[in-house]
Amino acid sequence: MTFNFLRNKDIAIDLGNTNTIVSDNSRILLSQPSYIVLDPESQTVRAVGEKAYNMFEKSPERLLPVKPMKGGVIADYDSATKMIRQMVTDIAPRRSFFSGYNDIISGIPFYATSVEQQALRDALGQFNSRRTYMVYEPLAAAMGIGLNISAPEGKMLVDIGGGITEIVIISLSGVAAFQSVKAAGDMFDVEIQDHFRKIYNMAIGIKTAEQVKIAVGAVMEKIADAPAPIQVRGKDMIRGIPMIRTIGHQEVSRILEKFIVSIENAVIQTLESCPPELAADIYEAGIHITGGNALLRGMRERFERRLNLPVHIDSQPLLSVSKGVAQMLGSTRRYESILIE
Repeated sequence: MTFNFLRNKDIAIDLGNTNTIVSDNSRILLSQPSYIVLDPESQTVRAVGEKAYNMFEKSPERLLPVKPMKGGVIADYDSATKMIRQMVTDIAPRRSFFSGYNDIISGIPFYATSVEQQALRDALGQFNSRRTYMVYEPLAAAMGIGLNISAPEGKMLVDIGGGITEIVIISLSGVAAFQSVKAAGDMFDVEIQDHFRKIYNMAIGIKTAEQVKIAVGAVMEKIADAPAPIQVRGKDMIRGIPMIRTIGHQEVSRILEKFIVSIENAVIQTLESCPPELAADIYEAGIHITGGNALLRGMRERFERRLNLPVHIDSQPLLSVSKGVAQMLGSTRRYESILIE
């Protein structure tokens, strides 16, 4: 016996490399870092989201901190499943097994393999929903920033996420050309961490490196409204004592230079590989940049200078995918051509 009359809740999940967003068709229900802390003996959940992030690199040996996403896909299935379950439970603690959910839709990178898609499908299968769908994140992001993906005119989207950067050209609700590069937020953080180690003999945590990127991250040395330099605290690798260094946006831009160049080259390669008619559309309409790392200072100016194209950056690039996925809730028949069961 089924209780479908109780299934009156649809949810959209943007399971990001760095941040997870859960929403319904009208509002964001949860936005938390994609982290979980487990008890290694019992494998019970001790913390998820912001609490787990704050414990990361600080937790004692009796606790196991995990970042279950890598490259935009599930890298640790058990931890990812527990993290998603706890986050969804936090927003609807009183929902019973029988109430379940109606539709659940989650974004997934376009480059994801069938195995990676199945891992996400299995992780979402724990929620007793009537239907579970996936949608490619670039298509969802394009919808989230207001583009009409069903129109024949070509649209270029550059999604600079935490685990990967995807460059797509969209036409008629499909992907006409595609490139992906590993130059993305996580790699930016690691490179900043390595820079402190190599140049200053200073050890900093990956969280500190991320905070440096957020505070003074830039892709050009000369930018308007430059942020003030910040002090970074870490450990002297030779003497083992605490130390402080000051870093500004110019230094960070030099650290990130090779990654930004690789993204620019991938954009050019994607334009070269797409049909001439679509390329003409893009030269007129420009490119759209989204994803959390689109917020790096100077991004628009640099890409316009290198590519000689108009560049549009979404005002809320962290939310582009989640807003697009949420639009599909309750209208799955309308979007059945792009939804993956």
